[in-house]
Amino acid sequence: MEPKAYQPTQESLNAHPVPEWFQDAKFGIFIHWGPYSVPGFAPLGHFAETLKNDYDRAMLVYPYAEGYWNAMKDPATPTAQYHKAKYGDMPYQGFKRMFTEGLKNWDPSAWARVFSEAGAQYVVIVSKHHDGFCLWPTEVKNPREPNWFSERDIVGELAEAVRREGLRFGIYYSGGIDWTFRRKMSRTFMDYSFSTPGGDYPAYADAQVRELIKRYRPDILWNDICWPGGRDALFRLFAYYYEVVPDGAVNDRWKHSTSIGKLMGLKPVRAMMDAMVKRMIKKNPDIHSALAPPSIPHRDFATPEYTQYREVQAHSWEMTRGIGNSFGYNRNEREADYASFEDLLSDFADAVSKNGNLLLNVGPRGEDAQIPDEQLSRLSQFGNWLKRNGEAVYGTRPWTRAEAVTETGEAVRFTHKGDKLYLMLPGKPDGSPIRIKGLFAEGRASLLPDRSPISIERDGEDLILVFARRLDDVFMPVVVIEHESHR
Repeated sequence: MEPKAYQPTQESLNAHPVPEWFQDAKFGIFIHWGPYSVPGFAPLGHFAETLKNDYDRAMLVYPYAEGYWNAMKDPATPTAQYHKAKYGDMPYQGFKRMFTEGLKNWDPSAWARVFSEAGAQYVVIVSKHHDGFCLWPTEVKNPREPNWFSERDIVGELAEAVRREGLRFGIYYSGGIDWTFRRKMSRTFMDYSFSTPGGDYPAYADAQVRELIKRYRPDILWNDICWPGGRDALFRLFAYYYEVVPDGAVNDRWKHSTSIGKLMGLKPVRAMMDAMVKRMIKKNPDIHSALAPPSIPHRDFATPEYTQYREVQAHSWEMTRGIGNSFGYNRNEREADYASFEDLLSDFADAVSKNGNLLLNVGPRGEDAQIPDEQLSRLSQFGNWLKRNGEAVYGTRPWTRAEAVTETGEAVRFTHKGDKLYLMLPGKPDGSPIRIKGLFAEGRASLLPDRSPISIERDGEDLILVFARRLDDVFMPVVVIEHESHR
C-alpha cells in the first residue's frame, strides 16, 4: 500500500499517527557532544533551582555544560573564569580543532553496541546545538562561520552503526537558538527563550533540516526551543519529512515564529515577562512543571525535561534528562553528582506507566570521544534490568491507572499488554508478602524472568502477593498476572 501523502495543513498533519515502533520502544539514548564537550565545564546544581534562586543570570550559571559559549561571555561567571585560567584568550571557535583531534579515538560501532546492550531501542544525536556547530559536513554553509562544521560525518557514521544494531535513529536540531547568528549574551530565561535569530537564519535552518532529512532519513526529528520560520513554512517542512519518512515522528518543540514572539524580542517586553516569570517560579513549589514545552498545532509526542506527568496521558510523550544534571559532559560532576541507577529506573518505570518513553542522555568527553565510566555503568545496569524484565516494558501500553501503593506508601507501577498486567515493585523486596492497597486482580501470577509462581490473596480492598521463595536482591522486580480480571 502506498504511504499516505500529507499536505502542509494542520488537519492533514494531525492525521499522521504516532508510529507503533515509537510507542513500543520505551527507551532511547540522547547524545550531546560537540566543541562544548572539550572544556566540559559548568557549575554544579539543578536547572530548576538555578531558575528559582538566581533567575537574573540563570542562563549564565545553570548546570548545562553545552551552554559554555554563552556563559563565557560574562567575565564574572565561573565558566569565564575557568576559561581564562585554562585557555587564556582563546575564542570558543578554538575548541573545533581540539574536538576534531579527539575524533581520532571515536568508534561509532562501539557506542552503538553499548546503547543496544543497554536495552535502548533508538538513539537521538545532537546534530547542531545552540553553538551552531554542525556534526556533519553540511553543504548549507553558515554565512557567519563558513567552516563551522565537522569534516567527518559524525551523524552519518553513527546512523549507520546504530541501524546496524537494529535500533532506530533520530536527529536533534537547535532551531530556536544559534549563537553564530545572534551573539548577544542571554542572561535570563526570557532572554534565552526569545533569542531566535531573524534575517537569513530561518531559511538557513529550513535548508539544513531538509538536508538532514534527505541525507539521513531520521526516524525522529527532534527540534529544540522553537522554530524560526512561520507556520506555513513549518507545515511544508513537516509534510516533506513525512513524505521521506512516513513512519517518522516529530517532537513538540516547534513553536513557530509569530508577531507575539517578535514583540517578545523587544527588551522592555522581555523585562516585564522576566519579572512575571520570576515571581511565578518563586511561588511555584513544583518548579519543574514550568519546564514543559508549550502546546503547538502539530506534534507526535511531547518532551518534558527532567520532569514527569502526574497521570496517565492520552498522547505519547518522552521524558528527557541527563544521567547527571547536565546534558553536555561536565567535568565537575563526580559519582555523587549523577543520579543513581535506582532513581533513573524509577523515572523510567513512572514514564512507561503513564504512556511515556525515557530519552536518557549521555555526554561524551570532547578530548577523547569517550563516554564517562559513571554514565556507562548506569547504561549497563539498565541493560541488566531490561534483560530480565523487558517483557514488562517493550510493546506495553498504560493500564487504567499508572500506580497503586503498598501499605508502606511506596509506588507499584503498572503496564499492560494483551491479557497480562505487569506490576513493577518498589525497592528490593526480600520475599516477604507485599500488600498493595486498593488493587483487584485475579489470574496466574509469576515473577519475571523465570516465571516462578506467586500466590495472590485478598484482604478487603487490598491485594497481597505471597512469594514462594526469597527474592534475589534485585531492584524493582516485576510480577506478571496473566488471564486476569482486574480493576
